[in-house]
Amino acid sequence: MKFGPKYKIARKVGAPVFEKTQTQKYAMREARRKAVRTSKPRAKTDYGLQVIEKQKARYSYGLGERQFSKYVKQAVEAKGDSTAILLTTLESRLDNVVVRGGIVPTRAFARQLVTHGHITVNGKKVTFPSYLVKTGDVVAIREGSRKSPIFAAIDEKMKAYSTPAWIKFNPEKREWEVQGIPTVSKTDVMFDVGVVLEFYSR
Repeated sequence: MKFGPKYKIARKVGAPVFEKTQTQKYAMREARRKAVRTSKPRAKTDYGLQVIEKQKARYSYGLGERQFSKYVKQAVEAKGDSTAILLTTLESRLDNVVVRGGIVPTRAFARQLVTHGHITVNGKKVTFPSYLVKTGDVVAIREGSRKSPIFAAIDEKMKAYSTPAWIKFNPEKREWEVQGIPTVSKTDVMFDVGVVLEFYSR
């Protein structure tokens, strides 16, 4: 999924939703820009605030409107806590698991790896970033890709990386097992899930 100028988008939604906007350079740039601002930002309506939260969620996970709205609809229609169900669905995407597992740092890079066939699930190559993993699934780097320079430092990287509680890394096999329901705390995301659901329930 390609987006427009990332700095401009991040400023518009008021959050560093892209990896390139999560740097010290970007933070310093934004601090200088705000310091010289002479006018106060226009107050947003409730609808405007809902749109911003929805955009934060989409950009955070690198999703298009159609795919994201589909996830929201499924979460709302399912039995249970819609907020938790939506977050679990987003976290269960294979491209997100590749990031959470520490294989690569960005979802854009993860999508590229999956699309190019470098990642397997339960020993089978999967080329769809939207593939949803389940408890018990084992994610790994494809045998033929392990000597690629992309993964040259993976062993050292994993020694210093802490995976989420629902992922267990096996250093001998270079495998990441999903040992629980993929999820993330509402406080660990850049958007208000409740407001996102309100937007789509209008």
